[in-house]
Amino acid sequence: MVVVQEADFDAAALQQQLRRRTATRAGAIVTFTGYVRDYASDASTHSLFLEHYPGMCEREIEALCAHAKSRWDIDDCLVVHRVGELANAEQIVFVAVASAHRGEAFRACEYLIDALKTRAPFWKRETLADGKKFWVEQRQSDHEKTEQWNPPSTSEQAGDK
Repeated sequence: MVVVQEADFDAAALQQQLRRRTATRAGAIVTFTGYVRDYASDASTHSLFLEHYPGMCEREIEALCAHAKSRWDIDDCLVVHRVGELANAEQIVFVAVASAHRGEAFRACEYLIDALKTRAPFWKRETLADGKKFWVEQRQSDHEKTEQWNPPSTSEQAGDK
């Protein structure tokens, strides 16, 4: 299940919803909750405004979830991502993964949050405490983190770089 919304969410209720859906199959549920934080190292964040491409955004996140299900032995996953104006310290994203085994759930959850940062079509505009506004650019380190989940090509495995 994928939800993009302006309203805040109840992480405990979402986890219970996933638990009910996976009932006796899941031996582990791994969750991640992300929060708005100071992005600029030298200034305090007042708020973060998130825009998204409706429809396309949800489809991309659903594709990420489908990829996680095909790559790891997981029963189900749930992603809730907020959009609109969010104050510093507010919840921004919730990811939960249910699996029979914790290792699969941890890896799939980490993959989903890494891939969300670089593949889901969200745009972030930060407003600092002094009123300065700017669009947040994706960091190279986020791209590198996402790329680590891609298996090496056949030629790389053979050493034919």
